[in-house]
Amino acid sequence: MMAPTHVLVGLVFAAAVARVDPALGMAAAVGGAVGGFVPDIDMVVGQHRRTLHAPVWGFVPAFAAVALALARPTSLSVAVAVGLVAAAVHSASDVLGGGRELRPWERTNRDGVYCHAAGRWLRARYVVPYDGSTQDALLAALLAVPVVVTFAGPVRWLAVGLAVGGALYALVRRRVPDYVEPYIE
Repeated sequence: MMAPTHVLVGLVFAAAVARVDPALGMAAAVGGAVGGFVPDIDMVVGQHRRTLHAPVWGFVPAFAAVALALARPTSLSVAVAVGLVAAAVHSASDVLGGGRELRPWERTNRDGVYCHAAGRWLRARYVVPYDGSTQDALLAALLAVPVVVTFAGPVRWLAVGLAVGGALYALVRRRVPDYVEPYIE
């Protein structure tokens, strides 16, 4: 899945928190947006879907942070909890997408996400065929709805921007390899 979709998943978790306690909504939104994005930093630092992705182990600190946030709900504890949950779900959900190749619609690499707990790559499932696919853009648009309904101001506009940006990316996704290939080792 593309980064906007992952960030929107984090914002959906934040919307759930905001429904329960509106005063913690903004902190949850910041945590959800950051947590939804952070695992993909390994596209530029490390090995993508391996270095910062932890589809099993990522849930351990997430569950601990949720327990702490439930026991002591502060802006910081909620932001950290939602961020860690968003990062864990991002890591685990990448297995539902395409492989790690530059042209995932060709299905030449079945590596979905590396599972450190199992010591191997989990096979890509192609439920969302590849990042930037039509299905991915549609999923991003659907995820934006509860965020737009729940939040006002910057979080609402971020959700709209992510959905629109995801749709625009989907329009050009199949052309991206032609432009980036010359710069890849």
